[in-house]
Amino acid sequence: MEKTSQAFMAELFGTMVLVIGGCGAVIFGGPTVSNLAISLAFGLTVITMAYTIGHVSGCHLNPAISLAMFLLKKIDASRFVQYVIAQFIGAAVGGAVLLLMCHYHIQGFSIDELHSFGFASNGLGAHSPGHYGLISCFISEVILTAIFAWVVLGTTRSGFPDGFGGLVAGLALVMVHLVGIQITGTSVNPARSFGVAIYKGGDALAQLWLFIVAPLIGSFLSTFLYKLTSQK
Repeated sequence: MEKTSQAFMAELFGTMVLVIGGCGAVIFGGPTVSNLAISLAFGLTVITMAYTIGHVSGCHLNPAISLAMFLLKKIDASRFVQYVIAQFIGAAVGGAVLLLMCHYHIQGFSIDELHSFGFASNGLGAHSPGHYGLISCFISEVILTAIFAWVVLGTTRSGFPDGFGGLVAGLALVMVHLVGIQITGTSVNPARSFGVAIYKGGDALAQLWLFIVAPLIGSFLSTFLYKLTSQK
């Protein structure tokens, strides 16, 4: 398989695994799983995927990360577009797999009853786990995405220790989830939010714009932070 195709498939399946692993912990863990456990599920998924597909595609799994890489000219426009398409497809496939897993429960199935997050979808206001409003949710998604993407960008700099990038990125994702779960359920990734919102529908789909726009703004901010702090 040609290298570009391999990278596309790596991003597609890697993002699928991120949705299954992270969102699956929310859906199937229910109220018995703590925010720490959910945060670890997302972080561990990134770590495992980084060491599985990192050598193929760089393991972005997130349009916000791909955008930051593109803005800093670490990937070209063609690769950026391919990655984003792959990530959204992979997230949708991951959401479909979770839906199938839920659908055949012997006691019946209602997507609205899957944890307080509603099929692991992100939300604001009445759909925020901590009932935070639009401004709080928007700020949190911008800032947490900026921090996460800034850390990831830092792992790509010359001189960063080989083999540790995936571990650092995963731990950063754990950190931002610990902060953001009670606010929005933590997105910091437009594809992750899209992958479950399209099946939840309703308010989750209506509020999806925030979890696309805010992380992309955070991505721009991360490149500014990187330029301020990286060595020339």
